[in-house]
Amino acid sequence: MKRPSPVVYAGVIACFAAVLAIGKWGPVGAFVDAVRAQSAAPPGMAAPVFAPAEEPCDRVAREAPGQRIEPVNAKIDPVWKAIPGYDGREADVDATCERIRSMEKNTVLKAEIPWVYRPVHPDVGLDDLPPAPVYRGNPAKPAAALMINVAWGDEHLPAMLNTLEEEGVTATFFLDGTWLSKHRDMAAEILARGHELSNHAWSHPMMSRLPESRQREEIAKTEDLLKELGAKNRWFAPPSGDYDHRTVRIAHSLGLRTVLWTLDTIDWKNPPPDAVVQKVARRAEPGTLILMHPTDSAKRALPGIIRTLREKGLVPGTVSHTLSSERIEPSS
Repeated sequence: MKRPSPVVYAGVIACFAAVLAIGKWGPVGAFVDAVRAQSAAPPGMAAPVFAPAEEPCDRVAREAPGQRIEPVNAKIDPVWKAIPGYDGREADVDATCERIRSMEKNTVLKAEIPWVYRPVHPDVGLDDLPPAPVYRGNPAKPAAALMINVAWGDEHLPAMLNTLEEEGVTATFFLDGTWLSKHRDMAAEILARGHELSNHAWSHPMMSRLPESRQREEIAKTEDLLKELGAKNRWFAPPSGDYDHRTVRIAHSLGLRTVLWTLDTIDWKNPPPDAVVQKVARRAEPGTLILMHPTDSAKRALPGIIRTLREKGLVPGTVSHTLSSERIEPSS
């Protein structure tokens, strides 16, 4: 038998050396090392399995479907009447990748994905519902509204406005038309400081006891004054919480939703401020509408109310914010 030439021997040896090199330094080598490590791992302890490096944006695209949260439709509840909807969310893959590209490489490798979301709106919103009173926001939204009914006095309003400004909070002031006609400057200041002005009828009547023509007049006269001040209003709060189906229908025909409260501080009885704060601490939850008045008790309780709401993870604000479908993401 003829022996292979030296040239053939040299070629075989070179190929064998190349295979060894690939096994030691190439991807095959990494796989082999991982298998060896798994074989050598102590019983009951899994060793890491090799996987090729994944580009951050590939991971974003792969994990994006798991970030979706479905929206909640507005509905008519047998107890709470009209309940607003609440936005869902989905990951914006392109915007998330753009954010990653703007970050330091090491930060990206060590941190969780810095997701950018876009809202997914419900199919049915509050404005799609038939006329019905609103007593609360969506229970999935971590917000609470400060609704301050004003029908008498103005001595405590400056201090309340200062507290709201110091805390960076806006509220909704429901103004009685008769009061508004005598305190236009104060109302204008409330509006200028970023708060919401809304309708509390003209003369603080029991609405259900009035004929339809008078109910319409009570709401429309106050609404005209609010428009003169430049307020863009969506809400009507019936005095003393008294209304009937005609009230709700008439307000709706004027472009207003009838809104009441979830939690009454009863501050007009001048309870101790600590008692008011404790009541809010016990009963406030996502979607709560908190009824207040410009009283000494409310003025002194207001800082504690705001602090308590934040401690409960709720964002204090206006009725419009609390009843909107706008999503609030948890603080990172």
